[in-house]
Amino acid sequence: MSTLFSPFSLGTVTLRNRIVVSPMCQYSAEDGQVGDWHMMHLGGLALSGAGLLFIEASAVEADGRITPGDVGLYSDATEAALGKVINAFRKYSKIPVAIQLAHAGRKSSSRAPWEGGQLIPIGEGGWQTEAPSAVPHAEGEHPPTALDKAGLARLRDAFAESARRAHRLGIEVIELHAAHGYLLHQFLSPLANKRDDEYGGSLENRMRFPLEVFDAVRAALPADKVVGMRVSATDWVAGGWDLEQCTAFARALTQHGCRFIDVSSGGVSPLQQISLGPGYQVGFAEHIRKETGMPTIAVGLITEPEQAEAIVASGQADMVALARAILYDPHWPWHAAAKLGGTVEAPQQYWRSQPRDQKALFGNTLIGQR
Repeated sequence: MSTLFSPFSLGTVTLRNRIVVSPMCQYSAEDGQVGDWHMMHLGGLALSGAGLLFIEASAVEADGRITPGDVGLYSDATEAALGKVINAFRKYSKIPVAIQLAHAGRKSSSRAPWEGGQLIPIGEGGWQTEAPSAVPHAEGEHPPTALDKAGLARLRDAFAESARRAHRLGIEVIELHAAHGYLLHQFLSPLANKRDDEYGGSLENRMRFPLEVFDAVRAALPADKVVGMRVSATDWVAGGWDLEQCTAFARALTQHGCRFIDVSSGGVSPLQQISLGPGYQVGFAEHIRKETGMPTIAVGLITEPEQAEAIVASGQADMVALARAILYDPHWPWHAAAKLGGTVEAPQQYWRSQPRDQKALFGNTLIGQR
């Protein structure tokens, strides 16, 4: 029996298997609104056979978008557009849906990756960014505005309002983005947070605003709604955020009702030195799971079915999330199930595609043709 293809209960949400489709920015929205590209992209991934589908990082404010093409969930128009896409693929897929709510902070107002990814000057269509401190992400960039108390209150409310919108859309799982150098990670990391008030300095102070945001989101939703957090376990820079601080943050989150931790790394500094390799971040998820008891999602260069199986079977993580691998092979879960002896859910229109030596792959009887 494959552990990867065994069910997993994430609070009130039961996943058919332990494979998660990561939130992956497409930089293809218009004024924060998803469109035809997302209908095709998310529709295809909804048919992948994975256990959980994440919608990409969705900004809680227009100025919190990484790029002008980022998805948002901050207005009636962005909510309606996303609802149209979700309702379309729900007709053909029972996959539970999650969303990652985010604010890019000082990394907002940037060009899309295929345009170079640099900060867009205000005179060229960019906007003034905000952050914990007036410290730019990279040398030579225009500095962000340091958030004052009114700004912090506005952002707490924005995260909570976006969570309410996600709930109205029937999204089952909500994840807050505190990784990859974006706003909540900026508060956590001493490399980006140079404040001298109650939100800066000590670890307790640097954790304060992300925990306040979590509490605001938690209070805005029904008690049984699953809310988790994406974290960067380390900045990969000496003197920055590290695994021990991240574990302390995870412990605090357990006391605030967090149901899972999605463990990544890096993103807050261009000085990072990352040791890349297959499953290079899995040990971070394993450590946090062991120290806190929190269900974890492992990410990062997980590409092979046997590798994913070993991660969950050995208890290093409860789930594995795929990004590039599932873009390259949108039916990765099908092929993994064939290798590992599991079954996946597939639309009946595709039932005849299963190989004749894999008649149980889709959990149905192979049908014929007149």
